[in-house]
Amino acid sequence: MEILNPDEFTQRLGLETLEKTLKKENGGISLKIGFPKERSNDENRVSVTPGGVSVLIANGHEVFIERGAGEGANFSDTEYSEAGAAVCDTAREVFRRCEMIVKVAPPVPDELEHIESGQIVLSAIHLGNADKLFFQTLIQKGITGVGFEFMQLTDGSFPIVRMLHEITGSMSVQIAAHYLESYANGQGVMLGGISGIPPATVVILGAGTIAEYAARTALGYGAQVYVMDNDLSRLRHLENALNRRIITMMANHQYLSSATRAADVIIGAAMVEGHRAPCMVTEQMVESMKPGSVIVDTVIDQGGCVATSRPTRHTSPVFQKHDVIHYCVPNIPSGVARTSTYALNNVVVPFLLEIGDEGGFAAALWSNHSLRSGTYVYKKNLTKKSLSRFFDIPFRDIEMLIASRI
Repeated sequence: MEILNPDEFTQRLGLETLEKTLKKENGGISLKIGFPKERSNDENRVSVTPGGVSVLIANGHEVFIERGAGEGANFSDTEYSEAGAAVCDTAREVFRRCEMIVKVAPPVPDELEHIESGQIVLSAIHLGNADKLFFQTLIQKGITGVGFEFMQLTDGSFPIVRMLHEITGSMSVQIAAHYLESYANGQGVMLGGISGIPPATVVILGAGTIAEYAARTALGYGAQVYVMDNDLSRLRHLENALNRRIITMMANHQYLSSATRAADVIIGAAMVEGHRAPCMVTEQMVESMKPGSVIVDTVIDQGGCVATSRPTRHTSPVFQKHDVIHYCVPNIPSGVARTSTYALNNVVVPFLLEIGDEGGFAAALWSNHSLRSGTYVYKKNLTKKSLSRFFDIPFRDIEMLIASRI
């Protein structure tokens, strides 16, 4: 009997059970798919693993990856090459040779220059940092944009967002526990406390996926956990899911004011998919917090839900405001880049396979609800009403564009 070491177990079982090689359906086409190296601040992830490349190649697609794209997640160029990918020396070469570009972060200005008319870009958008020029450039160039934040299944869930939010929620409490320590200029308290000493108080804003996994992790530490939201049904659902081990409150001004004064940690996790995050905590509330307490605003990439938050980087992740430590890194999952890359791969690759099996992107739009809901620029039109309102750009509904065959 063969005995696997831990690395082999992760690679073989983790990939082989989640990434089955599929035979191409009749009418399917071969896609040229490119994975450039990420150029956003502190972004270590990539959207495909070597195992994912093998699956795409086995299904008749061509894969092009920029040299060094997987280094931040500890995947070597050799691994990608052996899996069948063509390793390109520059991002320009990847863009030039491919019809579909798959990224983690939104294209930066230099990458926008490389993108050509008719190409498809699948990536996150980061609505908190997006500007009008970004969308105008995609529209003018005739580029199709598909955003992770908008891709939705028929049951209403957001598969890529949920997967990343599970990681973010778990990591947020781990981060907060570190910055509560004395050597990090925190209060010098433990989240869970010990016998005779009460645990720390963790206040979580929002009751979505990030909040759920933050609450689970905080409870695992032994902290006292409060969850606040304006949606009573979501609070009730989370309370039942966690066996009533959390305390839930409506996020009105009275409860928010009292909760922030008592909090040792605030986890900002309030958001509405496809929209900017609501600002729930005012600067006056932050001023009332204990010196050395910690705020981890996990939705800063959507604008943040704490008034004093501003984006930071993994290389300089915190700042202090009113003696409160703020951690506001937009891409928290990049801190565990290898885990995040596996997770992205397991969700993204099936979408790419379906596009090929359906005969291309345009054909897949008819049958794939996630692609339709995820498409925010198509045929030189913005297709999201929420983006239209925020950036003052006209839009046309994606269903109408498909039906009219414009």
